Amino acid sequence: MQLWWLYVVRSADGSLYTGISTDPAARLDKHRAGKGARSLRGKGPMDLAAFCEVGDRAAASRAEYAFKQLSKPAKERTVAGGNRALSAFAHDYSSSPV
Repeated sequence: MQLWWLYVVRSADGSLYTGISTDPAARLDKHRAGKGARSLRGKGPMDLAAFCEVGDRAAASRAEYAFKQLSKPAKERTVAGGNRALSAFAHDYSSSPV
């Protein structure tokens, strides 16, 4: 089974983008090159704000959807807590021990 990750990118304008990938660092490189999500194109420098292993693709998709449903302040609080906080959030959707 290939492991999937939930990741959050912060763009230069402060916006957050959430996605899933089997390789968050490589996916961030694609976003930076303008080959990722359209919503990130032209938003300047971006950084990987937080990421965590979720398990299989279905679990990653569930965690991504749930994170996207959070309010902006709740997303900011989670990201401020770093990878550990994101992992705790995603734990309920995980198909593997986090």
